[in-house]
Amino acid sequence: MVLQKNSSSSSLLLLLLQLLLWLTKTSALSYAKPGCPEYCGDVRIPYPFGIGPNCYLDKWFSIGCKNSSSNNNGAAPYLIEINLEVLEISLNGSYLRVNNPVTSPNCPINNNVNSTLSIDLRFSPFRFAETTNVFMATGVNCNNQEAILTDPDNQRITNCSSTCDPINNINISSCAVEISPYVQYLQGYKVNLQSTNNSTQSGGGVVQTSCVYAFLVDAQTQVLVGVNKGFSEAVQIHVPAVLEWVVQYNTTQLGLVPDNYKNSYSCLPWSLAYSSFSDGKCVVVQSLQCICNFPFLGNAYFPNGCVDTSIKPPKSNAGIIIGVCAGLAGGLFLLIASWWFYKVIKKRNDKKRKEIFFKRNGGFLLQHKLSSSDGSVEKIKLFNSKELEKATDHYNEDRILGQGGQGTVYKGMLSDGRIIAVKKSEVVDEGKVEQFINQVVVLSQIIHRNIVKLLGCCLETGVPLLVYEFISNGTLSQHIHDPNEEFPLSWEMRFRIATEVAGALSYLHYAASIPIYHRDMKSANILLDDKYKAKVSDFGTSTSIDVGNTHLTTRVQGTFGYLDPEYFQSNQFTEKSDVYSFGVVIVELLTGQKPISSNRSQESRSLVTYFMESMQENRLLEILDPRILKEGRKEEMIAVAHVARRCLNLNGKKRPTMKDVAVELDGIRMSHGSLTIHQHYEEVEYNTIDLIEAWEVASTSTGTFLDSSTASTFEMQSLLHNKP
Repeated sequence: MVLQKNSSSSSLLLLLLQLLLWLTKTSALSYAKPGCPEYCGDVRIPYPFGIGPNCYLDKWFSIGCKNSSSNNNGAAPYLIEINLEVLEISLNGSYLRVNNPVTSPNCPINNNVNSTLSIDLRFSPFRFAETTNVFMATGVNCNNQEAILTDPDNQRITNCSSTCDPINNINISSCAVEISPYVQYLQGYKVNLQSTNNSTQSGGGVVQTSCVYAFLVDAQTQVLVGVNKGFSEAVQIHVPAVLEWVVQYNTTQLGLVPDNYKNSYSCLPWSLAYSSFSDGKCVVVQSLQCICNFPFLGNAYFPNGCVDTSIKPPKSNAGIIIGVCAGLAGGLFLLIASWWFYKVIKKRNDKKRKEIFFKRNGGFLLQHKLSSSDGSVEKIKLFNSKELEKATDHYNEDRILGQGGQGTVYKGMLSDGRIIAVKKSEVVDEGKVEQFINQVVVLSQIIHRNIVKLLGCCLETGVPLLVYEFISNGTLSQHIHDPNEEFPLSWEMRFRIATEVAGALSYLHYAASIPIYHRDMKSANILLDDKYKAKVSDFGTSTSIDVGNTHLTTRVQGTFGYLDPEYFQSNQFTEKSDVYSFGVVIVELLTGQKPISSNRSQESRSLVTYFMESMQENRLLEILDPRILKEGRKEEMIAVAHVARRCLNLNGKKRPTMKDVAVELDGIRMSHGSLTIHQHYEEVEYNTIDLIEAWEVASTSTGTFLDSSTASTFEMQSLLHNKP
């Protein structure tokens, strides 16, 4: 046992000594020529670059060090021969980043930006990196001007032009393009401007009086291209660019021929140059780049500049082997112990975090309500987070059933085989926790054949999770607008669905323990089961109302095309607002059209406007869905259309209640349309101008949440800005 401990200690000591040796080797590495400065400011200057006489390979690699405004007046290096400030020099990559001047064709000449600049690096060991830099320009006129990048001989390399879209009011006066990888030897460039009539202007020429700033820039650099105050104010007069560099001399002049040449470093050809081996020496025709091969580190441009940093294994003997094994065993034990400790701490932290979430989301309040209900409240199930994670395969994106402004719904399967829908709700505001818990309790008590059942919730996650029964046959919206040709929705099915939804809303308004307003009634929130029976869902915005209250004052929420115009103007949601939204659903069922559509005339982008105009002009049969017209039950369709017309009255007080609507639809269905609608011939307040003005109020309201899933931005803008 003592021998094992001694061997283990010896092994660890040996490893520490080898690590110390490695650190000594790497810290002793020198990159600058002996006796020469290795840094200018924060930039390392490795040989063949150098500061001062006899510190660099030749004049091209001579570095000056002076104060720079771009470095807060601190010391900054620059290439003396071509007067470019250096930001970084890389030996292994054989590149350097420099501050590249900005060119400004067609701009007033000033002291900051050179309007006639032509970068020319020919006959130097530098060239612009084609794959690392991009060509950018700003201030380019839309549709009548482009910036042209050429080489010093005016051979075209690439061009860029700005993007203009007057329809959508897009005007981007800047552009950026990559340099083709087939461009070689980019040792200079010029920037010209060209108008659409191919008349080219460069330098101080005039093209549409546009001032353009153009440059090659490192693609990894974030460049501010603001032009409102002038580009020279935004980015000064330089931008970072990448230059590649090579050594243009025979390697024998550098002394790069140590005995272990093939192991320590490599010299690679550049441009038209090539390298070959002759008597163990690297003979270069024109130019090359050299690097140290792993595990060698250092400067490959020095004789013996690549230092072996590998750690040699110790000689084999029994004591060392035993010590190493003991060390490995000890290390494995520490690893296992650390892993176990990590799991314990993680489990404790997870438990604490769940308790915090449970309290923040109102879990204790819900438990109190359930415990004090005396059996009058059905026990809602509190799911734990692990159970729902397993049910949804850790909330796999493939399990997503739908997404909206109020959360994401996932399909899941519980351990007992039940299929569920798990909704990740929005974060509960701490000031509304009690309201949220009250709604959960109320919704859990709703038992109606046409309302999706809330099975339970999980409150120990960052956002509350609501668990509903799973409805298998999709949404009513999908069946109307993306119909199944093999099994389309007949008029009989549509009428039955409308009657079922009316009954469900009537139940929420009048039969629930506390009146509930849905606040987002639309065809996408009506689910169909495997027998095509309606199930009203998505109570993400629903609100319970105290008995005696007639309305709820709140910020506008809902979906474009379904929202009550009166609600827009007053911010007061009443039961009649649900009636209006249901009226839109009836019109969808009758016409098969979307609430907002660009396929109709500009004055009738709104389905409600289109429907009301058709009713007023006695053209109802012209807009009904041809798929149901052929069934021949026109009397029923006309009677139902008159119910929808009353629901869509701009004056909420003159709309029927959902109880009235449910009774009337049941009567029409029982009589197969033979009931006349003479008792409802009173004039319905509705005109196109009032509707569009109501939409404009909504579009400019502050604090408004609108779900535009049924209409594109273009469609909604067209609706709002095209009055008759």
